[in-house]
Amino acid sequence: MTQHAHHHAHAHHHGQDAGFDWDALAAHLEREAEVQAPAVTEAARWLGGLLDGVPVRRVLDVGSGPGVIAGLLADAFPAAEVVAVDQSAALLERARTRSGGRVATHRADLPEDFGTLGGADLLWSGNAIHHLGDQQAALTALGATLRPGGVLAVAERGLPARYLPRDLGLGRPGLQARLDAAYEDTFTAMRESAPGSVAVVEDWPAMLAAAGLVPTGTRTFLVDRPAPLDTPTREFLHVQLARRRDQFTELLDAEDRAALDALLDRHAPTGILNRPDAFYLTALTVHTARATDRA
Repeated sequence: MTQHAHHHAHAHHHGQDAGFDWDALAAHLEREAEVQAPAVTEAARWLGGLLDGVPVRRVLDVGSGPGVIAGLLADAFPAAEVVAVDQSAALLERARTRSGGRVATHRADLPEDFGTLGGADLLWSGNAIHHLGDQQAALTALGATLRPGGVLAVAERGLPARYLPRDLGLGRPGLQARLDAAYEDTFTAMRESAPGSVAVVEDWPAMLAAAGLVPTGTRTFLVDRPAPLDTPTREFLHVQLARRRDQFTELLDAEDRAALDALLDRHAPTGILNRPDAFYLTALTVHTARATDRA
């Protein structure tokens, strides 16, 4: 699962609905991960350094979605078996196809299926833990799957993406900040409604320590795509803004909804697909911890 792909797990709850467009979701998640790929590759290099001296034979990406990041982990750890773990069979099929078979897949409903994951020397989980009601229990379960000396890497929060000027010439300046505020409200509601939800101070290194692991550092990796943007990144932002427009209808005033509609106009020069000032800037924060060399 990719940075801020909170739509991913929500989609799972409707995954059995007739007509749910898994291909559209998969394409969106793929684009998002591809935009962030250089930062993930840099993070994987850092993880390789943390694992220096540990034979990395099995790598798990828990909450993998369509497998872009699992493929990058396979590039970074060519001697390892890399396994994409997700709830969605459709997204795992996409992971298998796009990796040309280099990435294995494992379907799991979490938290129930934590015990089925098998051992791992490196376990990556990007923006997936926050969909589980008891985040601490999830980290403890993931920590238990690590082999001695293995590393758990959890990508959570980072910074919200920026892609528009403060004053974009549509409506009241500061639209992006208001979208962030609406997002935080819906994120909080999502956390509160997650089955078995437990409130916790989201101090990830402290949570990793409470899971019985030894924290090995937190690093943040920049995703910096300056204007003018390429078409795939613009298409990703168009879909993202359309999702925000749908999700936040009740939380935004008429002026902001009108500004979003103008940004979504595929043919207008002020639309996100055409404007010269659109950029993409965000930060991926990765928290790590090691399993002790227990017998």
